[in-house]
Amino acid sequence: MEEMLPGPEPRVEIPPGRERILPVAGTLLDGNELRYLAECVETNWISSEGPFVARFEQAFAREVGCRFGVACSSGTAALHLMLSAIGLESGDEVIIPTFTMIATANAITYTGATPVLVDAERTTWNMDVSLVERAITSRTRAILAVHTYGHPMDMDPLRALAEKHDLWLLEDAAEGHGALYRGRPVGSLGDAAIFSFYGNKIVTTGEGGMVVTDDERIASLARSLRGHAFSADRHFWHQYVGFNYRMTNMQAAIGLAQTERMESLVAARRRNAHRYAEALADVPGLTLPEEYGDVKNVFWMYSLLVEDGFGCTRDQLRNALAARGIETRSMFIPIHVQPIYRERFRGQQFPVAEELCRRGLYLPSGPALTAEDIAYVAGEVARVREGALVVGAE
Repeated sequence: MEEMLPGPEPRVEIPPGRERILPVAGTLLDGNELRYLAECVETNWISSEGPFVARFEQAFAREVGCRFGVACSSGTAALHLMLSAIGLESGDEVIIPTFTMIATANAITYTGATPVLVDAERTTWNMDVSLVERAITSRTRAILAVHTYGHPMDMDPLRALAEKHDLWLLEDAAEGHGALYRGRPVGSLGDAAIFSFYGNKIVTTGEGGMVVTDDERIASLARSLRGHAFSADRHFWHQYVGFNYRMTNMQAAIGLAQTERMESLVAARRRNAHRYAEALADVPGLTLPEEYGDVKNVFWMYSLLVEDGFGCTRDQLRNALAARGIETRSMFIPIHVQPIYRERFRGQQFPVAEELCRRGLYLPSGPALTAEDIAYVAGEVARVREGALVVGAE
């Protein structure tokens, strides 16, 4: 199992002849962000009671095809709020992919419920729909679909399973802003969904998240729980164990400005992906991301697999790129091998997720990248391969 784990993070350095490092995920703040932030300061509304919170909730929920949005402090907080709002509790089970960021499993654990893991597909890298039904037990309460790296899950078969077994169908769309499944926005495909607005996301508030839903009861309870569940008629009176997951007016101001430009921010990610695909198409030994089915993949991160025929390992490629001023990330380490969950899932097999972990990385993918930046990254990937083949032939 240890051989699948990525090596230490390489130190990224500016090489001779280059002026800057290319970060794996930069941010573009060239809309109304500064103007809205100034309004927060000028009006003295910087807390979660400021008007930008509601404006951001309404605008973002509308963009993803939902009636309600509940902004909060992080994507993980949004997951916890959503799962708490549907009444998840100890003894319940929620089906998730093992190939996901650990927050998906942790939020389930916060409620006392248990994550049940399913392997990934070899194509989309999403949860393998064909394996989901066999994971359902009498304790299953929900299926939580994750739109991995911005590629939508195949949701219609999951909806059929949820209806057949009377389960909640939820979405972790942390990486899927603007993605479409059969013409429908990701986030509007289940009973409720969450988005993350961390600094590397397509729409960002620095830190932040949101629950979106058409279910007024879920939205109302999530909104109450995020702020200590204060009673409407008696302020210091609490019927629920609530949390402090509120978003500030300043964060929401940035989020609103970003949402106003979400279409262009998504277009930038897709343009990056198109440029990478063209530049790397003739480099042997790489498996590049694609769109499968009737979907719009937003390519949150341009992820690829380094196969045996490339000439060096994924970690060797990462180290070589770091020396050339190019930051990368390894793909997710599956839940079942994480130290805090390993014992719980001991003996279970998830070969596809393990292979993705062993071979996967993502390249710089932010909206500020230029065509020249991407040409440089792709060219250096090809040069690393050529150099590895020369060394191997000696």
